[in-house]
Amino acid sequence: MSKLRYLTAGESHGPQLSAIVEGLPAGIHLSAEAVNRDLERRQQGYGRGGRMKIEKDTALLLSGVRWGETTGSPLTLVVKNRDWINWLEQMSPLPEHRDDSSAVTRPRPGHADLSGVLKYHHSDVRNVLERSSARETAVRVAVGGVAKAFLAEFGIRIGGYVAEVGSVAASTPDEPLDILWQRSSASEMFCCDPAAEAEMKRAIDIARAEGDTLGGVVEVQVIGVPPGLGSYVQFDRKLDARLAMSLMSIQAIKGVEVGIGFAAARLPGSRVHDEISYNGAYHRDSNNAGGIEGGMSNGEPIVVRAAMKPIPTLYKPLRSVDIRTHESFSATVERSDTCAVPAALVVAEAVVAIEVANVFLEKFGGDSIFEIRRNLEGYLEQIRNA
Repeated sequence: MSKLRYLTAGESHGPQLSAIVEGLPAGIHLSAEAVNRDLERRQQGYGRGGRMKIEKDTALLLSGVRWGETTGSPLTLVVKNRDWINWLEQMSPLPEHRDDSSAVTRPRPGHADLSGVLKYHHSDVRNVLERSSARETAVRVAVGGVAKAFLAEFGIRIGGYVAEVGSVAASTPDEPLDILWQRSSASEMFCCDPAAEAEMKRAIDIARAEGDTLGGVVEVQVIGVPPGLGSYVQFDRKLDARLAMSLMSIQAIKGVEVGIGFAAARLPGSRVHDEISYNGAYHRDSNNAGGIEGGMSNGEPIVVRAAMKPIPTLYKPLRSVDIRTHESFSATVERSDTCAVPAALVVAEAVVAIEVANVFLEKFGGDSIFEIRRNLEGYLEQIRNA
């Protein structure tokens, strides 16, 4: 069974973020420009802070690609940190650069800081916050760009939009997903509702003025997915479970819904389950299930939502306790975003793309695009004759 695997490495203020991707077939049309489009999107959005002006992220393809096509070898991706020049000694691997006077000893509420120093027996919170930072998502977005390029070879596309920021919820026009994605890409909030976008910006301005932060909800859709990805036979092969894990792995995500999600618990079954029709092919008359039934794709668009908590570092810091003296202090400020929900959408698209690519390879896997396409076409013919 073919499987897509990847690991990321690097720190927020280190020299670079890196990823190695294994399991990609040969023949994927891939360029750094395609990957960099999403890296640029990740740095956009109303409510971002000053670091987005420092970092202009671009990915380097260092192995596994030749003349614009993957070779089947492991792919190496690197995203350089341009701010590294200002952290040469603080983040140096050399023992002679150690300076305990610069140690961060005040863990920030809502971060991995305190649990991390307790788990790994650190005396400097920087050893935790550098790796636990959402800066790591930059290289995951790069991996997601590769997954999108792979899926595009088979007509599978991924997009989304911001559904909520704080208490402001956007309405979604009854239009094709392609049109909604165009609306989202033209919006500074990646939102499809202009009136709601204006309200979201006002809410962010108020939060910024008060030294506070806002979270929100993003929605991701996948179209062109054949039925049967994932499986009902084991818990760890269920597509919805795997998507939920991937989305929950994003820093600050605290909840995930598939289809109408929690709303299904408040409705009778007659208003929840999608009736089945046949008109030369099976299809559902609605999509409350979000394209997944019994742990498998059902051929309808996959729809998932993720809830992002407010960024826990505030310009009006919350109280914390110094890990050396145990005295109460105001928590350390490490970043300055007021709202990063639009960026969370781009990251959510990336991890969904990676997981869909993974289950697609498990179902139709081969060593080349040619072999996978042959496997897919045979399966689609089987379905048409069912």
